[in-house]
Amino acid sequence: MNNLSQFVNFAAVARHRSFAQAARELGLAPSSVAKSVARLERELGSQLFHRTTRSVNLTEEGRLLYAKTKRLLEEIAALDLGSVAASDEPAGPLRISVPIGYGSRVLLPIFTRLQQRYPLLEIDLRFADGRVSLLEEGVDAVVRFGELDGSSLIARRIDEQPLLLCAHPGYLANSTKIRCVDDLRNHAFLVFRMPTTGRDRPIELVERGSTVVLTPDSRFRVDHGEALADAAALGTGLVQIPEFLVRQQWSDGSLVEVLPECRPAPLAVTLVMAGSRVRPARMQALMDALAAELVKLR
Repeated sequence: MNNLSQFVNFAAVARHRSFAQAARELGLAPSSVAKSVARLERELGSQLFHRTTRSVNLTEEGRLLYAKTKRLLEEIAALDLGSVAASDEPAGPLRISVPIGYGSRVLLPIFTRLQQRYPLLEIDLRFADGRVSLLEEGVDAVVRFGELDGSSLIARRIDEQPLLLCAHPGYLANSTKIRCVDDLRNHAFLVFRMPTTGRDRPIELVERGSTVVLTPDSRFRVDHGEALADAAALGTGLVQIPEFLVRQQWSDGSLVEVLPECRPAPLAVTLVMAGSRVRPARMQALMDALAAELVKLR
């Protein structure tokens, strides 16, 4: 009969994808962790990991078990915290994956204030622009841009970012005048290569109530938002970019908006979490802080 410690050991290996790292976290010998997982596999009658000399990866059965185990351990942790803290103060680890630019410029101050308000919280911010899986990375939540595909995860929209078409005043002064969307076809563009797909993000505008999508044949591609804004501020060409990335350039005049009347719908920013019947106090505190503070910034 398997016991809770076997699931704890299994979850640690799944989170780190390493028996050695899991053992260090648990304060056990690697051999003890390996034996515990092997015993769990025998009792369940399923292989949970693909093991090689270089990597440890979950099998499909392992992925399903880890999703259930993670939720179970979170609920147990929530019960433990409730029993030792009469005030139900948010406490414990809060592991959040955030986009690099948005995370550092917008979310970092919010997380800093959240931890100062609740000193028992352990903030673990992970910056990444690529697609991050809650299951594979072992995080509690992920902040994502754009519309989401249907899934069993819980999603809460936390922000909306206007998409601005911008250029350096010097570039505009030395180029063909832009009076309508069709004039853009004569201009140079910097484009954002999306880390999730490797494709160029198209330019989206709205003219006379209709959406216009442009796919410029650009000679300048960047997969980092802050670098994209900096390149545009050097007069390289036009760029369409979320507002939070160009606040500094906007304030110092190194970028100005082009065709503001043709702005597309704002870019959705969503907090994605695993489904659970019990929401730990730390997750509720995070959602409350984002809802309150991001409204102030709009």
